[in-house]
Amino acid sequence: MKPFRTSIFLATLCAAAVLSACGDKAETAVVAVEIDPATTCDLDGMLLADFPGPKAQIHFKGETKPSFYCDTVEMFNTLLKPEQVKAIRAVLVQDMGKADWDQPRGNWFDARTGFYVLGSKRKGSMGPTIASFAQEIDANAFAAKNGGRVLRFSDVKPDMVDLSGGALHDTKM
Repeated sequence: MKPFRTSIFLATLCAAAVLSACGDKAETAVVAVEIDPATTCDLDGMLLADFPGPKAQIHFKGETKPSFYCDTVEMFNTLLKPEQVKAIRAVLVQDMGKADWDQPRGNWFDARTGFYVLGSKRKGSMGPTIASFAQEIDANAFAAKNGGRVLRFSDVKPDMVDLSGGALHDTKM
């Protein structure tokens, strides 16, 4: 090799070695954590297994366990708050095209790829909820049967997920 090519080659090797030694560890793929009878909502402490409708989990960077939500409205409210600055690894929701509405288990998928039905007659743990679906055809069928409109993840806005109702207005407690 000529001296110039040798220098370039060695510089490239050194750069690659430095980058691989100093780089962040590759993050492992996020795996859904299944809810159990003791899993509670991070916002209100409700037991997820005791209520109908889709659940959610947010995996924040640097945290070993996900934050669970007993309702997709709570998940969206958390994600859309301007003060939410924690880095997110993954957001998972249940596919209600496959899960049992009254006792949803499993069927987790990446929330950012989903379809959502806002304004249906079906209720979740906190009353009106946003039904989550992995497939648009399932969301459309659900909306045709139960009312509501189909939205993409990015179409859900903060005013659609206001949590000022619920327990704040419950006078029976």
